[in-house]
Amino acid sequence: MQATRLNPMNWLNAVIDWLDERVGLRGLITASLHVVIPRSAHTFYLGGITLFLFMSQAVTGILLSLYYQPTPESAYNSILYIMNQVNFGWLIRSVHAWGANLMIIFCILHMLRVVIQGAYKRPREVTWMAGMALLFVTLGFGFTGYLLPWDQRAFWATTVGTEIASAVPIIGDSIRDFLRAGTDVSALTLSRFLGVHMLILPATLVGLLGVHLLIIHQQGLADPHATEEK
Repeated sequence: MQATRLNPMNWLNAVIDWLDERVGLRGLITASLHVVIPRSAHTFYLGGITLFLFMSQAVTGILLSLYYQPTPESAYNSILYIMNQVNFGWLIRSVHAWGANLMIIFCILHMLRVVIQGAYKRPREVTWMAGMALLFVTLGFGFTGYLLPWDQRAFWATTVGTEIASAVPIIGDSIRDFLRAGTDVSALTLSRFLGVHMLILPATLVGLLGVHLLIIHQQGLADPHATEEK
């Protein structure tokens, strides 16, 4: 009898039952996971891979932040410390670096699939706009994260990238100075990019992703064969 009471699964089931009685937890989970996938679709895994890569980026990014020091004097040395001294630090940083590139690639492939199969058409225009916003946020992750190692390549790539913004008529210089937090790429730029990379962009992406998945759940996934038959 006592072994039954101490069984962790019994405690877990009791908690789930308590929540289910008050908020309908099991119904919410079932409704969230139930999405009909057309049998004729063969490329819907692209969005799922992009989502998986984002979760991988979140986990590895949090682990890297435990050792990263966001100052011009220490940033590059902290990267070397992670790569050479921290247990499996080289693996975590490599997964994060390659995952950033793969996330952008699969996000673009996902959007191309939507265009080719016409899944952006009525009534899925809002889903398409949310997806485009997610693409720009993903590119923002890549741009802001590129500066964080604070090596020569990152410094000059950010200098060139922010200088491009000055080509915008009238407000170009203001945009460039806003991105740099000043007239030049400096410690303030590094601090701003880190804040955007770790706080603003993740919160924005999670919000947009929630809207994106909610609409997909409500409308279902587009069936390209059914569209052709019509």
